[in-house]
Amino acid sequence: MTTKRVETAGAESSLRAVPRGVWVLGFVSLFMDTSSELVHSLLPVFLVSVLGASMTSVGLIEGVAEATALITKIFSGTLSDYLGRRKALTAIGYGLAAITKPLFPLAGSIGMVLTARFIDRIGKGIRGAPRDALVADLSPPHLRGASFGLRQALDTVGAFAGPVVAIVAMGLLASDIRAVFWIAVIPALVSVTLLLTLVHEPDRRAEAGAPRVPLRLADVRTLSTAYWAVVTVGGVLTLARFSEAFLVLRASETGLAIALVPLVLVVMNVAYAASAYPAGVWSDRAGRRVVLLAGVGVLVLTDVVLATASNVWVVMGGVALWGLHMGLTQGLLATMVTDTAPPTLRGTAFGVFNLVSGVALLVASVLAGLLWDRFGPSGTFAAGAIFSLLSLVGFAYLGPGTDAVKSP
Repeated sequence: MTTKRVETAGAESSLRAVPRGVWVLGFVSLFMDTSSELVHSLLPVFLVSVLGASMTSVGLIEGVAEATALITKIFSGTLSDYLGRRKALTAIGYGLAAITKPLFPLAGSIGMVLTARFIDRIGKGIRGAPRDALVADLSPPHLRGASFGLRQALDTVGAFAGPVVAIVAMGLLASDIRAVFWIAVIPALVSVTLLLTLVHEPDRRAEAGAPRVPLRLADVRTLSTAYWAVVTVGGVLTLARFSEAFLVLRASETGLAIALVPLVLVVMNVAYAASAYPAGVWSDRAGRRVVLLAGVGVLVLTDVVLATASNVWVVMGGVALWGLHMGLTQGLLATMVTDTAPPTLRGTAFGVFNLVSGVALLVASVLAGLLWDRFGPSGTFAAGAIFSLLSLVGFAYLGPGTDAVKSP
């Protein structure tokens, strides 16, 4: 009998059991991430070598950009709860990101790059919480980890496809970074088209048969203690996970040629994509915390490797470990938010979670740049290891309500 239940769970956690809408949202993410990471893989080098930016400026630009995306999610998430609709806000966010892509090749100053990143990340912020809430709405409870893992995996396929396209384009276009940036417009438009034509969300208002959720942030006080535990420890983990621009610059600093710099994000995202879906399935069967603890442990090891690396091969090993830790943690944190928040407040719950993460990411990226300028890369990654250890302790003591495994 036990064997039958295990076999049934395994079958239902297969890729074919994941809802069609989740698959489409995964491909929407794939194409937009191809576009964004094509730009992002070359942007740190563009800033430093073409525009003459300092490491502190890079940290500030990346911190402001990513924090803007995460902080914006609280407003879009709450609005999606109020409207009872997720797709429209998701489409606005993806559309805004697509429209701003031409600003990168046109940028002639650090200020213009900051503006482009800021607007692009506002688009990401608008779409993030409603999209995650839409995945939760489309997914049955016993396939929640698998659904979030699959969307994250497809997103990450785009995250390494972008740098691969960048490497090829740099070779074909004589390392003209501006010309390569123009290519990013194409997959961004494909992403928006898929979302508008193939994603159909459930009518949550009709199903609930209840009045519209009030548009007020005061409702965050009704969220559970287990939810706030996930938010708190996730914020500490984000302090250890500063912008990936510093991975790119670490490899460049150890001798990687400019034309091959996008290879850093290829290596990272291959490891990320390969581990995200298996991590989600594993968490559906074994529980969330054990997988997260493994992921944070990998991050501690990653920071040690990157702090002490003396050549580009060791750096690449650290980059692969960074991708593995992302695959083990990112989809699962979203799953834990879903597990601990009521369905009517999922958008708000994702928004608050990302608000805390956004503030932490801004602090982390600026601090990483300051430490690099003052102490070199070893100081940056040593600080990351310390915050990783703090989050490791926090995850070990999370309450049982954060580790729900849903059965059919």
